Amino acid sequence: MPKRVDHEERRRQIADALVRTAAARGLHATGMREVAAEAGVSLRLVQYYFGTKEELLLAAMQRLAIQFAERGMARIRRVKETENPVSPRRVIAAILTEGLPADEERRTFTIVYTAYLALSLTDPALAIKPLGKNSDAVTDVVAAQLRAAQAAGDMPDRLDPDLEAVSLMAMSAGLGTSVIAGGSSVEQAQAVIDYHLDRLFPTSRPALRRAPVTTPRIPAEGYGALPLVADVGGEEDGEWRLYWTTRDRTATCRLAPTLSAGPG
Repeated sequence: MPKRVDHEERRRQIADALVRTAAARGLHATGMREVAAEAGVSLRLVQYYFGTKEELLLAAMQRLAIQFAERGMARIRRVKETENPVSPRRVIAAILTEGLPADEERRTFTIVYTAYLALSLTDPALAIKPLGKNSDAVTDVVAAQLRAAQAAGDMPDRLDPDLEAVSLMAMSAGLGTSVIAGGSSVEQAQAVIDYHLDRLFPTSRPALRRAPVTTPRIPAEGYGALPLVADVGGEEDGEWRLYWTTRDRTATCRLAPTLSAGPG
């Protein structure tokens, strides 16, 4: 009995081979013959499943997008193990963090996806629109989470969820490129993500404790001419001012309390 072939699995096998080859050699140096060798199949078989290199490239990019979504969902499921229901901030953080090239798999995704985008700008045969639909779907998820947070009072009403979602996704893409180009570290990119999420979700940000203000106590005696350069707030002693004084023919600036008129 002839062995039954899983054609979808064979297509995935070839697409994954292209991704590995492109990550190592670059898309411009990756041809059908190189992909066949990496996949361990004949060139003829690659051409059977993908008539042109462009068709193979698009299939590989769609495969990358699916893997990205699967990793993002897995990250969210891990969060649900400790937080259920998962807050909108945690969902968005999981999506944005998944876009950072912090390990080999995510680095490969960023390198190959960015290379395809660059090639598509000058090669009409490389269709970028189908990939745009995947990106739009992720943006819609982020926007929906922002609307949920706004409805719950966790995000300021003045912010536009749709525009903020587009902004976050553009920022995530830019950070990924910056990391692989050596412009910033993964830690710096993560700090940028956290910074923007703190702005969107101020109620979930850890409260910052202000250091107590210690009002300087400087004796008023000996302070003379040219009062009032600037006012400075003081918690306990009322108004404080900067005074210029001359001591031993040297002009210095001192902080002293406003003097009230006294006897004599």
